[in-house]
Amino acid sequence: MTKTAVKRKNSNFWERNRKSDGYLLKKVILSFLGKVCRFVLLFGMCFMILQPIFNKISVSFMEEQDLYNPVVVAIPEHFTTENYALAAQIMDYSHSVVNSLVISLTIAVLQITVCTLVGYGFARFDFPLKKFWFACVLMVVLVPPQTISTSLHLHFRFFDILGIFKAVTGSTINLRGSILPYYLMSAGCMGLKNGLYIYMIRQFFRNIPKELEEAAYVDGCGTLKTFVRIMLPDAKPILTSCFLFAFVWQWTDGFYSRLFLGKIGLVSTSLSTIIDGLGAYLQRLLGVSQVPSVGYANCISSTGTLMIIVPVLVLYLFAQKGFVESLSSSGIKM
Repeated sequence: MTKTAVKRKNSNFWERNRKSDGYLLKKVILSFLGKVCRFVLLFGMCFMILQPIFNKISVSFMEEQDLYNPVVVAIPEHFTTENYALAAQIMDYSHSVVNSLVISLTIAVLQITVCTLVGYGFARFDFPLKKFWFACVLMVVLVPPQTISTSLHLHFRFFDILGIFKAVTGSTINLRGSILPYYLMSAGCMGLKNGLYIYMIRQFFRNIPKELEEAAYVDGCGTLKTFVRIMLPDAKPILTSCFLFAFVWQWTDGFYSRLFLGKIGLVSTSLSTIIDGLGAYLQRLLGVSQVPSVGYANCISSTGTLMIIVPVLVLYLFAQKGFVESLSSSGIKM
């Protein structure tokens, strides 16, 4: 843009501002201040979220002497990757990651499958006591699992179905220490956060026009075929989101893992005992009982936390791409 064009544009602006009695200038100033406020708020939120992660990344590459050096703030003076090797050894990382991946993936798929069926049923069908059962779903969301931990422990410690096992074998079955309680609870929509997934999926299906299903019924599709071929393709965005939530919450869960799985190694449970493992490692290394320093223990704990976060971030990047693609495609179909 030439200088003449810039001068003409400025003169037009001030002329329009004069005719509007200063309203145009006030509008431009308020718009600019609004953008500045949004930038400050977004920057502050991003800083609050990312700053602890950046601190953990910085600390994970420091030697122990750097942790107590007041000169070292963010950039390590003695760069090392030994912290990652030590954390992986203490957590038995390769074995724990495989176990967590298998359990989290299968549980997430099972949860989304049953929650989709239940959520669609609440959104489209009328049945006796529908409001009561949906209130029960909301109670599953609101009531923390710690309040029913004793009941869950006793139920799966002395598991029985209508007294059949005790009548046949003379005793109940102890399911604790296996993955079966996880699968049974997820199949019955009582797994981790299942009530939230049902609510989200139900709200999504309620927003889809019923005319799509009615058109499919006119074309000769039954209820199941309409659900599979018409409704599920449009539900990819919400199913992707719920799968992400289910996988990540299961990946980081420590409550149900310690309650049911016992000694099965998972990344969530191994992280909670990494400091004790560090003390045992130092004792084996030095031959005497050795308590790790607070700074070094926090360093190894931060390193283990990053090693757990990285697989979830990779999954999220791929799932986010699929979420955007499915959202645009479902918008075109509708």
